[in-house]
Amino acid sequence: MIIRAKAPLRIGLAGGGTDVSPYCDNYGGCILNACINMYAYATIEPRNDGKIEFCCEDRNANKIFDSVDKLEINNEFSLLKGVYNRIVKDFVKKPLSFTLTTYVDAPAGSGLGSSSTLVVAILKAFQEWLNLPLGEYDLANLAWSIEREDLKMAGGRQDQYAAAFGGFNFMEFKGDKVLVNPLRIKKEYLNELEFNILLYYTGTSRLSAEIIESQVKNATNKNKVAIDAMHNLKKSAYDMKEALLTGQVDRMGILLNEGWENKKKMSSSISNSVIDNIYNTATNAGATGGKISGAGGGGFFMFYCPHNARYKVIPSLQELGGEFRRFRFTNIGAESWTVN
Repeated sequence: MIIRAKAPLRIGLAGGGTDVSPYCDNYGGCILNACINMYAYATIEPRNDGKIEFCCEDRNANKIFDSVDKLEINNEFSLLKGVYNRIVKDFVKKPLSFTLTTYVDAPAGSGLGSSSTLVVAILKAFQEWLNLPLGEYDLANLAWSIEREDLKMAGGRQDQYAAAFGGFNFMEFKGDKVLVNPLRIKKEYLNELEFNILLYYTGTSRLSAEIIESQVKNATNKNKVAIDAMHNLKKSAYDMKEALLTGQVDRMGILLNEGWENKKKMSSSISNSVIDNIYNTATNAGATGGKISGAGGGGFFMFYCPHNARYKVIPSLQELGGEFRRFRFTNIGAESWTVN
């Protein structure tokens, strides 16, 4: 028997960073994101030799452990161990023996929520194998708890919920409460967005935790510039939701540009000279706006190129050494299946 699961990665459109405590605890946060057809995959193959094997195929890493109630958390396979430990603790109450193989379509630190999406995919595979009673909210909240509480990893809440639900979602955060509002966007608007949005990988990854910790520090210390920027980012999520639902798709470029200017005020680590050069090159070639997807510092850039501007933006950015990734939006969240 083979159990498989996959969960979609996401691009953040507006409101990024307002889902991180303490800002969302004090003021409430809002995020607008969309899932795309790039995925995190997890495969479980049960075994009966008292061993646990982890195989991370995208990182060419694997290791075998003895099957125990709780695996030691260190600097290797932390996400996989964290999921296993919670599954044993919360559900099965005994050691399990299996091989877990994972793969993610985007590099770690790329800004598409790959780490959180992988946790959701692994949990979904365990849910399929063990018939666990987990709905979308349960799945996302458990993934968040494993990362933020068990593993003490800095970050927000949007990635886990995007991976669990799929689609375009307007999310509201207030303390521990999360409300996911799926958006029904007309097909012609989605087609235009897919044509006009370019996803550009800068070729560099970043440690999002360090950038998020800087944002948290600014929010905790009530840094006025950073707090005001987060207020503006939250407002942009409402503005972009209205634009997408009413078909004002070309307004996205303007809102992305406003969001990028505000995002850079949240932390000095979000941009640098290389990123600024990429952004200026794209806008000089015809893009009306863009932003780093995720915390910042590197990873994937998203640019809005209205009309036929993509045909000038693409060759301009190719000269800088990055690469473009084709994508489609997907309405399907985490899913699993069994192969007998």
